[in-house]
Amino acid sequence: MPPDAPGKILVPRWVQLVGLPLAIVGVWLLVSAVNHAVFVFVVAALIAILLNPIVRAFCALRIPRGVAVLLVYLFFAFVVSGMSVIVGTVIAREVQDVANQVEDQFTENSAGVTPADRRLADLQRWIDRSSPVKVDVKTPGERLLNSIDVAHLQRYSGRAVEVARTLVITLFESLFNLVLVIVISVYMLLDAPRLSRFLRRVFRGGELDEDLLTRIERALLAYVRGQTLVSLVIGATAGIGLWILGITGVFPGGSTYALGFGAWAAAVEIIPYVGPWLGALAPAAVAATESATALIAVGLLFLFIHQIEGHVVIPKLMGSAVKVHPLVVIFALLAAGELYGLAGVLIAMPLVAVGREIGTFLGERIGLERWPGGAISLNVPIAINDPPPPPEGEPATLGSDPDVAPER
Repeated sequence: MPPDAPGKILVPRWVQLVGLPLAIVGVWLLVSAVNHAVFVFVVAALIAILLNPIVRAFCALRIPRGVAVLLVYLFFAFVVSGMSVIVGTVIAREVQDVANQVEDQFTENSAGVTPADRRLADLQRWIDRSSPVKVDVKTPGERLLNSIDVAHLQRYSGRAVEVARTLVITLFESLFNLVLVIVISVYMLLDAPRLSRFLRRVFRGGELDEDLLTRIERALLAYVRGQTLVSLVIGATAGIGLWILGITGVFPGGSTYALGFGAWAAAVEIIPYVGPWLGALAPAAVAATESATALIAVGLLFLFIHQIEGHVVIPKLMGSAVKVHPLVVIFALLAAGELYGLAGVLIAMPLVAVGREIGTFLGERIGLERWPGGAISLNVPIAINDPPPPPEGEPATLGSDPDVAPER
């Protein structure tokens, strides 16, 4: 073994038989009993891991580690708060504009006809003229439109705007109210060098830049960097695509709300698997109020974006950030969602990336004592019976006497 190769800790057989199953059951019972505390510590650990490289950069400038942690947190709070205010203002304005547009579709003119009635009549005429199968969409559509009360619609639209504003305010306030998470992550950042030295004493050997904390940092930063790039690419693609549909007249509202729709698509992209489809809901809802052609165009655009994401963007930008089987990812998402809801789904993929790196690290340094097994040798005596002699007068068969060569 090379001198810098990591040494292996051998786990005895009795520990494998008794200790490991009990440890797994104990960890599961502990997580189930104090799942909120575990969630707080996990979030704090993720924040500390993400900020630790910046703290190290400040320490390289001969700034004390405590002062470096304070500066990093002040800068982090300033950036996140500023982005929340900017994004929240844009989203609130776009939501208000969309709500006003939806209300206009159900507002009657002087003749008592709403734009939604005209669009429904246009759709019925197009079906009667172009489709070989005659389908009556006007009658059920009129019943649906008549069941929509404008007053209720205005109340729900105003409520949606208020919910959006409340959500932004709650998000902004929560950044300063999560004192427990901040305190725990501060302690983790201050004690990171001590923890790293302790792990190097336990798991001896290996390169200096290959300790557990460094590898976890690289895995998490690679995931965050890849996910950020994916969200930016998908959001920009959706915004530009909707803007093109707007200026070409296919979807007039696309150019008006392209910025908000792009920001929405980028935000929900962090939700694995369902994020791209959630990004299509807002523009599809607005397109449905304009025309069937606009709705189909929006659907085709996001279908194209979904294909580009799955075949080009994810493989190129995410790289090796999460190199696990898709079934493991799906199980992690379901388990995290069952335990912690939407917040658990959001941290599931970073935890998978960190867990993969921890498993690889421990697999290189922990071995299991072999159990006795393999092939079993048995000494069984075998009796060999000589063939009976041939009848008198008959020639011996070939091979009956190994000492007699056959005649040629």
